[in-house]
Amino acid sequence: MSFLAPVALIGLLLAIPIILMYMLRLRRRELIVSSTYLWQQLLQDKEANTPWQRLRRNLLLILQLIILALLAFALARPFLSVPAISAARMALLIDASASMAATDGPAGETRFSQAQDEALKLIDALARDAEVSVIRVGDTPEVILPYAQDKAAAMAAVRSVSAGQGGADWLAAITLAAAGGQAVDDFTMVMLTDGGVAGLDALTESALPGRIRVVPVGQSDENVALTALAARSLAGGPPQVFAQVTNYGSQDAEIILTLRADDDPLPVFNERFIVPGGASLPFVSSRGLDGYSVLQATVTTAVNSVGRDLLTVDNTAWTVARAAIGRRVLLISEDNLFLEQVLRSLPGVSVFKTRPDAGLPAETFDLYVYDQAVPRQPPPGDVLLIGPPVGVPGWFGVAGEVRGLPPLEAETTDDRMVFVDFDAVNIGRTQDLRGVSWGDVLLRAGDTPLIVAGDRGGRQIVIFGFALRDTDLQLNIAFPILMSNLMAWFSPVGSIVNAAPAVGDVVLIQPPLEADAVRVTRPDGVERTLPVDADQIVYTDTSLPGVYRLEIFSGGTLLQAQPFAVNLFDPLESDIAPRDVSLSGTPVLVQRADEQGQFEVWPLLAALALAVLMLEWWIYHRRTRDRIARAAAPGRASAGWLPRPLRRSTR
Repeated sequence: MSFLAPVALIGLLLAIPIILMYMLRLRRRELIVSSTYLWQQLLQDKEANTPWQRLRRNLLLILQLIILALLAFALARPFLSVPAISAARMALLIDASASMAATDGPAGETRFSQAQDEALKLIDALARDAEVSVIRVGDTPEVILPYAQDKAAAMAAVRSVSAGQGGADWLAAITLAAAGGQAVDDFTMVMLTDGGVAGLDALTESALPGRIRVVPVGQSDENVALTALAARSLAGGPPQVFAQVTNYGSQDAEIILTLRADDDPLPVFNERFIVPGGASLPFVSSRGLDGYSVLQATVTTAVNSVGRDLLTVDNTAWTVARAAIGRRVLLISEDNLFLEQVLRSLPGVSVFKTRPDAGLPAETFDLYVYDQAVPRQPPPGDVLLIGPPVGVPGWFGVAGEVRGLPPLEAETTDDRMVFVDFDAVNIGRTQDLRGVSWGDVLLRAGDTPLIVAGDRGGRQIVIFGFALRDTDLQLNIAFPILMSNLMAWFSPVGSIVNAAPAVGDVVLIQPPLEADAVRVTRPDGVERTLPVDADQIVYTDTSLPGVYRLEIFSGGTLLQAQPFAVNLFDPLESDIAPRDVSLSGTPVLVQRADEQGQFEVWPLLAALALAVLMLEWWIYHRRTRDRIARAAAPGRASAGWLPRPLRRSTR
C-alpha cells in the first residue's frame, strides 16, 4: 500500500494532546449524600486536586485514538496498485456475442459476467476526470453510455447489458468507438472478448486513434453444437432431414440427438451418438416426418459424457417445410447418374435429359445443367455449368488446368452454402476460371475459384470449375445439400428470398403485387408490421434464434402466412476456444500486468471512522444516562431529618 498525500500522517501527532487531556482532567463521579460531616477530612486532601493523574484504561480514549488514526490515514489517501489501463478517454467494447454465454469461469460463471467484472475494475481504477464510454458489441453495436466523467453511470451501464445469441460486428463497433477518440491525446479502446473476432483484416492499429488493448476472457474449448439442419421433400418419398453435430472440444462427447415435429411433445427421433473430439457427425433420417410443418432438433450431452458442452445457445435448431413448386430442369450430359439422381430427388423438380451433341429442344426450361459441356449460345433460362472444358465468351474464360490444390475454403456465410461442409471433400483437379469477378466465389482453393455464382446477362449462373468425376463430392452429404440450396436460389420458394437466415441476418421478403403490408412475429411474440413500399421488404430484427411467422395482407385481408426459421449456425461462435485478436494479421496487445492503476481506499477508511465515531458517541451518552438514572433513583438519600443533601465529587 502507498499514499498519495503522506504528509497527512502528521495528523497522528494529535494523539499526544488527546492523551494529555485524559491525564490532566479530574475524573469525578457525582453522588448524593446525607451529610458532609464525615467527609471533611477528604475535602481537605490536596492530592485530589493534583493536576497530573495516572493514565487509566479508558474505552472512550481508545475509540478516539482509533478515529484519529483512521482520519489521518484517509487524508493521506492510501491506494492499492491494481492492473489497469489509464487514459484520459476510454472506450470499453464488451463482446456480447453468443460464445460469451459459455460457462467456463472458475466458479461456472459465463464469459460475459467475467468481462463485466473486468470492465468494472477498469472503470474503478480510472482517474476521476477520465471519460469513459460503454459499447455493447452484438450483431448491431449499441452505445450504452456515451463518453462521460461519471464512474457510477459507467458501472451501471456495464451491469445493465447482457450477452446476445448471435455474432458480433466488431468492425462497426471499433469504427464507432474510434470516432470518439479523434483529436484526443490520451485515448484507449479496450476490447473485452474471448477472441471470436472477424472482419478486422482491413484495419491497422496505426490507422486508429490512440491505443487498442484486449482483455481476454475464456479458458476452455469444450462445446458440442448443432451446426446444420435442413429438411427436403423427396420426389415420390417421405421428407428427409439432414443434421450435423460438431464436437469442438478435444474429448469425445456422448450426445443425445432429439427431433420433434411441430408441437408434438413426443420426439420422432431420440438416439445416442459418440462424437469424437474435433469431429463432426452427419445424420440423415426420414423417420416420422410425414406432414410436418416445423422440425426442431436438440442436442444434449449425456450425464456420463467425457466431453462437456459449455455453450447451450447452439444446441437447438429449427427448419421449416418448404412447399414444392414445379420446376423444369434440362440436364445436358453424356451419362452422369449421380447428378441425375440428385436432381430428381429435389422436390418439385422435373428432370429432362439430352446429350451435348444433340442440341437444345424447342421448349424452354427453368434451368439448364451442363455437365462437362458449354452452351453454343446462351439458353433462355438459368444455367448451371459443371466442369466446363472451355470458357463461354462474355461469361468466363479457362486458362488451363490446376492440380495439387491447397485446402478448400467455403464461404459459409452465404445462403447458397448453408449446411454445406467441404471438410471431407477432395478435389483432384479443376479448371482455372478467369473473368468471373461478376459473381460470388462460394468455394476456393487458395486463389483458385472453384464454385462461382451470380447474375450475368439477365440470368442466374453457377459455375463448378471441376468435373464431378475429379472429386468425391457426389459421395458426400454436402452434394445434395448444395444442390438443394442452389435450386432454392435459382427459383425462390414462397415470399422469403433468403431461405435460411442466421441470427442477425437481414431477411428479404418479396410479397405479391397486391400486398400492402407484412407482419413478422418473433419467437418471443413481438410483432412488427411493415408497409409494402418496394419490390422487396427488408426485415432486420432477427436477434433471436427460433421460428418466426410471416403474414402478408392486402386491405386487412390475410393473403399468405408462412413460418421461417432463424438459427445460429456460426462456427465462429460455436468454436469457443479462446483466440488472439489481430488487426490485418498483427496481434492486438493484451493488457499487460505492468499497466497499473490506483485503487484508493480512503472512502473506506472515512466510512470506518464515522462508524467508530457513532460507537463512541453511543457509549458516552449511555454512560451519562446511566449516571443520571442512578442519581435520580428513589431511596438513595436519607430521611428528611438529615441535613440538606450536598453534592460531592470523588475521583
